Amino acid sequence: MWKTLRSDIAALAIFRGPDAYISPSWYPIKREHGKAVPTWNYAVVHVRGPLHIIHDADWLRRHVESLTQRQESAFAEPWAVSDAPADYVEKMLAAIVGIELTITSLEGKWKTSQNQPADNRAGAAQGLQALGTDQARAMAQLIGLSSA
Repeated sequence: MWKTLRSDIAALAIFRGPDAYISPSWYPIKREHGKAVPTWNYAVVHVRGPLHIIHDADWLRRHVESLTQRQESAFAEPWAVSDAPADYVEKMLAAIVGIELTITSLEGKWKTSQNQPADNRAGAAQGLQALGTDQARAMAQLIGLSSA
């Protein structure tokens, strides 16, 4: 893929947050008058800009070390790039192509039941919490934030 990239064409990177089906059964108004339909809540960010290919070995090493440190920091005995043999690390780094996206446009959208009355938002958040999945809990938290 990296061999066909052109910096004169804007790329689009999509970062998806939590998303979830929202049942009308969770809305108190459904029990009152039945005027409720299902929907889908979501959070997403679209990033646009030109891509740049980076072959600089020092740049790649710094980024791999930084990413590794960030991901490993939660472990009791975090692994570091320096834990692997130097010749092996060099071989692995040579197989990586760096791609940098220069942001020219950033657009975020979320639909988190913010158009619903407080009782319906609370019902949707409770229904999602009851599902017990990480995705559903994350959306329930966003629903709570959208009402604040």
